[in-house]
Amino acid sequence: MTPEKILQTGKDALDIHLAEIKRLRDRMDNRFAEAVSLIGKSKGKVILVGIGKSAHVGRKIVATFNSTGTPAQFLHASEAIHGDLGLIQKRDVVLCLSYSGNSPEIVHLLPFLKKYSSVLIAMTGNSKSKLAKEADLVLDIFVEKEACPIRLAPTSSTSVQMALGDALAISLMKLKKFSDADFAKFHPGGSLGKNLTATVSQFLSQNKPQVDLSSGIREVIISVSASQHGITVVTDKSKIVGVITDGDLRRMLMKNEDIKDILASDVMSRNPKLIEKGSLAKEAMKILKENNIGQLIVTDQGRYVGIINLHRLLEEGIV
Repeated sequence: MTPEKILQTGKDALDIHLAEIKRLRDRMDNRFAEAVSLIGKSKGKVILVGIGKSAHVGRKIVATFNSTGTPAQFLHASEAIHGDLGLIQKRDVVLCLSYSGNSPEIVHLLPFLKKYSSVLIAMTGNSKSKLAKEADLVLDIFVEKEACPIRLAPTSSTSVQMALGDALAISLMKLKKFSDADFAKFHPGGSLGKNLTATVSQFLSQNKPQVDLSSGIREVIISVSASQHGITVVTDKSKIVGVITDGDLRRMLMKNEDIKDILASDVMSRNPKLIEKGSLAKEAMKILKENNIGQLIVTDQGRYVGIINLHRLLEEGIV
């Protein structure tokens, strides 16, 4: 195949996926709303049951549910009859995924899924299947065409399953008024977790350069040079009144030939940007970006406690 034909084949596959997801959207009805309501009212968890490719999709839906405030667990159909049925409690909702709705393992399980749970919801492409007939509620995932060129491998049908699972999760988030603060509880690790939960105090530099308002230029230069950040804080009786950066010093040297009588008050930039140490690190990053600066002065109830640096935040994945 030529590169052009390979590219076109890929585009054709995506077109089929898009068309099937659009068809899913167009035929969604009150059964979807009822499914969301049943899950939302449940006092238990959602048990996703599947086998084959539907099992892989089920595991992904479980992960999405758990991370967005809907407790869920996956149950493999072939393992269920060998003891794993014990994880289903009477208050749980079972969401069973099977495109054909007639897989032997699924059919064998149906009486137990109904008996042990509060409600059985089917996600199937066959409205006349045994699964559809036994379920309390059916979500239709029928596709007219698989993206697979020989129309055998589950492709667009699994995309439709995945999309409907996401739609359920998102609707449940809205129903439960699931907030970014709630989201942070379940994502404490990695860059995502840091952006949701990390505070300024976690990235506070131990280096705390400081000069007095009346400090001479020699003391100022020494303080800026010793700083890890190329900056020093100017205080007046413990009150923060300004900052002096290495850039401020360069500009001062260019303007003045005699610098021996210059004081910190002559060089400093007034009204520096401050942030409380308990603030979220992402708020610090927002201030740094909006003001095009590299450092923020950190305070604790107005008292100078240190500096937070743009590059440190970037290294830690704060955006």
